[in-house]
Amino acid sequence: MKHIIGAKPPAAPGGLPAARLVEVDADSAGQRLDNFLIRHLKGVPKTHVYRIIRSGEVRINKGRVSADTRVEAGDVVRLPPVRISDKVAEKAERPAPAREFPILLEDEHLIAIDKPAGVAVHGGSGVSFGVIEQLRQARPASKFLELVHRLDRDTSGILLVAKKRSALTHLQDQFRERETGKTYLALVTGTWPANKKVIDLPLHKYLQADGERRVRVTTADDPDGMRSITLVKVRSTVPARAAQGLPAMSLLEVTIKTGRTHQIRVHLASQGHAIVGDDKYGDFDLNKRLQKLSMKRMFLHAWRLQFNHPASGERVQLIAELPPELAEFVSPA
Repeated sequence: MKHIIGAKPPAAPGGLPAARLVEVDADSAGQRLDNFLIRHLKGVPKTHVYRIIRSGEVRINKGRVSADTRVEAGDVVRLPPVRISDKVAEKAERPAPAREFPILLEDEHLIAIDKPAGVAVHGGSGVSFGVIEQLRQARPASKFLELVHRLDRDTSGILLVAKKRSALTHLQDQFRERETGKTYLALVTGTWPANKKVIDLPLHKYLQADGERRVRVTTADDPDGMRSITLVKVRSTVPARAAQGLPAMSLLEVTIKTGRTHQIRVHLASQGHAIVGDDKYGDFDLNKRLQKLSMKRMFLHAWRLQFNHPASGERVQLIAELPPELAEFVSPA
């Protein structure tokens, strides 16, 4: 919409500001232009960001560029004036509440936090803010804080945040090349067969009629299926609690060799052993009974993470023990 972006500076209707020139600092070097703009043009929809790049209104060192251009330290980026709706502007001016999270490891390169369940890792999809926005508010002196990977909102456990771009790219490369070790603890319904150690089933993402994202197991000949591999080890069994109407359950150590959306949840449910408390793929009747017993979340926890430190190359292993509400459920007093 031309009346929203690209207007001429001082004489623009609505008092749009003039174009800005921003010099790229060392922490932003190597970042894609589109991501650089999204950070600097707070509240501007991504569709607008791509539109002003295509139109040539965004320039680097006075030259036209594309969205995937990498910015370098010392580059001068022209940011054109943009107008956003009152609602978006109000949201952008209302920062996320500052919040620190339990820290498992921190140095000058990264932070490893123990994310609680019920907190999104970032804003979007109906969520105003998440871990990363809250952390940035809590640490205004930190020039660079970016998520290395993601966890579902309802999943607790280890989450990495990079404090330098070099650390971000190094760690993301490890996740992409499957050089990390990611093991979760999941409580599932029923008794998991001890000989069922590998689930190698492709997954297919789709949208429901209401726009909700879902994933299902598919066949090898599905062109949209993504190969997905999950390793399962039984840690312990939880006997049935007849008085509370609860079936036998199994506490599993689940290691993922691929990082697909909802992979663990869908793979385990496909074997007839859904994760306890899963509101998308679980046993909904059981979930209702559990909520009456104060078990109001999904029992999935990012327990162990192994990776090579982005600076030293040393192999790091982090452990986030089960949060109290989960530990007490599987080991009642």
